[in-house]
Amino acid sequence: MTGVQTCALPISGTTISFVPDAEIFEDVRFDRDTLAHRMREMAFLTAGLSLRLVDERGDGSDETWRYEGGIAEYVAFMNHGKEVVHPGVVTVAARDEAEGVEVDVALQWNTTYQPAIFSFANAINTHEGGTHMVGFRTALTRVVNSYARANSLLKEKDENLTGEDVAEGLAAVISVRLPEPQFEGQTKTKLGNTQDRKSTRLNSSDMSESRM
Repeated sequence: MTGVQTCALPISGTTISFVPDAEIFEDVRFDRDTLAHRMREMAFLTAGLSLRLVDERGDGSDETWRYEGGIAEYVAFMNHGKEVVHPGVVTVAARDEAEGVEVDVALQWNTTYQPAIFSFANAINTHEGGTHMVGFRTALTRVVNSYARANSLLKEKDENLTGEDVAEGLAAVISVRLPEPQFEGQTKTKLGNTQDRKSTRLNSSDMSESRM
């Protein structure tokens, strides 16, 4: 590596430049809205990380994202303008030492019927879900039913609530970090690690039982 020049400012770091190849990509123009969405998403997923997007084209927009509250602020952002069922976002941060898996969950219900549940594995948006989503929904459904029966919200003759029932109006973010993620397909939109289902199920269960 060859040094270019000495920086007079008391900072250090790395500058990476990327220019798309028109012979490979059909469209080499950058869409600001797409970049802004992803950078906001990354800032939510990494609490305290500051990301800035400067568009030197057109009006030269300049926007910075930084969220100290991490995914809890993500859920609050998702519920902005909606009537929430309970105050505050429920969060949990846990680690499975044996598997080296870290799980962060944030959730809050609103009065709509449409669920908004986003899952991530190593900051990659797993649009199709996967084992971490299965583990989360299984644990949450079980705990809500246990709470409802323990507090006589469901009678003995009543059937258990289904996963779809529990998900109504739910805004949630599930973020897992694991050493060797196994994605299904080239687009990495679905997580396939079997141990992640167990970790998410156990950690979500611990969270829900203590905060219901």
